[in-house]
Amino acid sequence: MEHEDDYPILVAQDGPLKGQRWALSHTLMVGRDPTCDIAVMDRQVSRFHARVTPTPEGVTIEDLGSKNGTNHNGTEITAPVMLQDGDLLGIALAQQFIFLTSDATMPLAEGGARQGRLVMDQKSRQVWVHQQQVVPPLSAQQFKLLWMLYEKQGQVISRSDLVAVVWGEDQMAGVSDQALDALIRRLRDRLAVLDPSHQYIDTVRGHGLRLDNPPNGE
Repeated sequence: MEHEDDYPILVAQDGPLKGQRWALSHTLMVGRDPTCDIAVMDRQVSRFHARVTPTPEGVTIEDLGSKNGTNHNGTEITAPVMLQDGDLLGIALAQQFIFLTSDATMPLAEGGARQGRLVMDQKSRQVWVHQQQVVPPLSAQQFKLLWMLYEKQGQVISRSDLVAVVWGEDQMAGVSDQALDALIRRLRDRLAVLDPSHQYIDTVRGHGLRLDNPPNGE
């Protein structure tokens, strides 16, 4: 029998269900009706709002003709969409979820190297800076870039390695330097909102990037 951890999961982000999670072992109905698998008690949400369906090819989400719509990474959907790891889903403006595949849910490794002013949890896709959570969550690309630097904090990671992780090796040939620079700039801006006194992502000219994550309390 498969363990629940083997399935992809939905994790509730902003909204009344924040922090709850559901294993996608079967189709889940999302809506305001109490009989829904994921009941969101908000007037913006239709009684039967959206459906999340595991298939042999992957997990799809579809809107069920809701009044206020379902969005996928910020875009309202009009047909079923196949989900990718790190996708953000919005039920009207009432509740946000993040979709995580099972291979992305390994627990955060313990160890002193992780105890800095910036802390990441890969399982929930949450990031804290100076003990404040980054809200709304980072985009999937921003999280992938920061996670690679975080795993090897202090080490310099080449730009090509970062592009391969964020965009995938199949797509990296078409990614410009400007696209990576723009992603880094947006990520720095997000972190600076919570800690403007420190630049966590250092550029090492001619080599790449590294994470400068000082110990908590400094």
